[in-house]
Amino acid sequence: MLYTSGNDVDWPDYLDIDTGTFTYYGDNKKPGQGLHETSRAGNILLRDVFAASHLSAADRARIPPFLLFEKAASAGRSVRFRGLLAPGGPTLTSDDELTAIWRATAKDRFQNYRSHFTVLDHNSIPRSWIQHLLDGGNPLEGGCPEAWRTWVEGRVYKPLLAPQTTMIRSKAEQLPDDANGIALLEEIREYFRGREHDFEACAVAIWRLIAPSTGPVDLTRPSRDGGRDAIGTYGLGPATSRIAIDFALEAKCYSLSHSVGVREVSRLISRIRHRNFGVLVTTSHFNRQVQEEVHEDGHPIVLLAGRDIVDALRHQGRSTVPALRQWLEQSFPQP
Repeated sequence: MLYTSGNDVDWPDYLDIDTGTFTYYGDNKKPGQGLHETSRAGNILLRDVFAASHLSAADRARIPPFLLFEKAASAGRSVRFRGLLAPGGPTLTSDDELTAIWRATAKDRFQNYRSHFTVLDHNSIPRSWIQHLLDGGNPLEGGCPEAWRTWVEGRVYKPLLAPQTTMIRSKAEQLPDDANGIALLEEIREYFRGREHDFEACAVAIWRLIAPSTGPVDLTRPSRDGGRDAIGTYGLGPATSRIAIDFALEAKCYSLSHSVGVREVSRLISRIRHRNFGVLVTTSHFNRQVQEEVHEDGHPIVLLAGRDIVDALRHQGRSTVPALRQWLEQSFPQP
């Protein structure tokens, strides 16, 4: 069984319901011990399971099925079942599936695992199968889910997908729902206060965290309305036969109460007439009219709001204000 509270900002477990991918961090979350020296041996289990997943069907049959449970409320012990997990994924390399990453607390550096599982397309696990497994029975018998059997026998993934039915997010959905996330956005705002046009370089760096295939990006001069463009390329295809598509990026370092409106997006739309797509990054949120026009008119624009920025920073280990401040000072030194 895997359990996640979803509230650990330093180790942000994350379920992507669009792709059925679950990101899970191991149990070495504090300095003072080696990667595989945790008291519950959770990281040893991750290491052995992911290694066995690439061996024979007989080896995969010995891998325990992972049942994902998530804390259901801020208080109490209620949990909800999120799915049956198989280690790895259909589009992941072995390097991506399980990675030992470095983190730092104060001056102490240590390692922990970041793993990726796939939620299999099976929404109800029969109690008879669980009891069958506890009794030491053949894992492919006793009511074994077909999705698990398929994975064991051929390492074929059948992910449970839940694509979004709406692309319009409320203000609350675009901003962090915790004090730490709000503090991270305020730290960015404070760091670029009085020189908001310099936030453009930071926005490009954040976009690279989300879209690592981004190629060279050039910043342009600040415009009359205080905006500043970036023009870059995004790589598609293998390294031996890659094509570059053009994009324009614009950033708005706004307060949480200052939404991005039609004027700002219209400006970006006018600049992507000869490019493939646009990216608009804001420390705030987009009003409803903007989102409706972008999606209904089919404009190829990515809208990155405050919560998206915080999620990207957290996934890169910059989940505290001091860690973020250090990154800002090192990457974007003040004049």
